[in-house]
Amino acid sequence: MLHDQFFSLVSCGFSSTCSVPPHPSPALRSSIKRIHLSRLCARLCTPRAIAVSLRGALLAAMGGAFSSEPWREVTKGYQDNLDFVKSYKPRKPQVKRLRILVHGPVGAGKSSFINSVESALRHRIAVPAQTDATSGSSFTQEYTAHEIRKDDQSCYSFIFNDIMGLEEKTNKGVKVDDLKLALKGHVSDGYTFNPEVQLKANDKYYNSSPTLEDRVHVLVSVVPAGSVSILSDGVVKKMREVRMAASEMGIPQLAILTKVDEAFPEVKQNMDKVYKNRNLKEQVDKFSVLLGLSPNCIFLVRNYHEEIHTNEDMNALILSAVKQMICFGDDFVNKQ
Repeated sequence: MLHDQFFSLVSCGFSSTCSVPPHPSPALRSSIKRIHLSRLCARLCTPRAIAVSLRGALLAAMGGAFSSEPWREVTKGYQDNLDFVKSYKPRKPQVKRLRILVHGPVGAGKSSFINSVESALRHRIAVPAQTDATSGSSFTQEYTAHEIRKDDQSCYSFIFNDIMGLEEKTNKGVKVDDLKLALKGHVSDGYTFNPEVQLKANDKYYNSSPTLEDRVHVLVSVVPAGSVSILSDGVVKKMREVRMAASEMGIPQLAILTKVDEAFPEVKQNMDKVYKNRNLKEQVDKFSVLLGLSPNCIFLVRNYHEEIHTNEDMNALILSAVKQMICFGDDFVNKQ
């Protein structure tokens, strides 16, 4: 009898539809209790649950997720950064616009970041670069230059080049060799990337004689803040290879960690405290080691994706990063 009662409960997983005896025997009650404890332990003792628990205990000991002082100040310089970006003009006569190339894994938020920059500058939500929130593969297929308009008559003096995302497999995502060609200015706007075939010199989209303005002046790596610890070895290897190629060409680099609000929800309502968040500081340090970038070249951003109005705290983060891109790019151009 006990065996039948026990087997009935276990096989149905203690669901709400189980037929539980109204007066289970002491032995059955003891068995049920042991199984409940076992299942509870299985839920609570996963690596992720343990990590979350340890992190929570550590943060509690340190005084919470936010430190009292920011480890980087950005909000106080918001207006200065905005004025700088709006008034910037390249000092080199041969270059009318800086070229900023954004690259990174699929779904990192590269196109959304470009849209967010335009939104911050125009003080309204803008979506010039198309995005896809559900696709598991790269939505951007073409090499596309995005210029940001000041008004009906003029554009800002920098452009973003959006590119197909990097993937783990060699026959998926943008080829590293194509990225290297783009850095040198050999890839023309409108080229559709082929994950299996590199752009050839006889292709109509191959620019055989790139000018200084055709070349990339700043390389920006874009990665979600919550994905730093789970980036695949293959993607990291590709990102490092592209970074090393840029370094050999003297091209400056920086990185953007996007989706900070998704990675650590405590900052969603505290965007002015992003650079006080200990969890995000940890991700910056991890990514610095992973890619070999200095921490002061890694910026935190929350892209616009559900908002219908712009937010000054989000804009401050975005413009802080853009100003640094412009400064790096301008220095590079003036050395050529």
